[in-house]
Amino acid sequence: MNMPVHQPSSNARLDDNQRTRCEVWTRVMGYHRPVSSFNIGKQGEFRERRFFVEERTR
Repeated sequence: MNMPVHQPSSNARLDDNQRTRCEVWTRVMGYHRPVSSFNIGKQGEFRERRFFVEERTR
């Protein structure tokens, strides 16, 4: 999957009290779960994942 990368137009800085937690979810066995609920081994597997893009067939 090729996702576009968003580049901020300014160098805005946020104080820690202005930040919010970004929770990452992933599809596991047909349903979605937050990565934060994984045990330490599954979190490691998630970090090691490699994404690829297949060429279009002719």
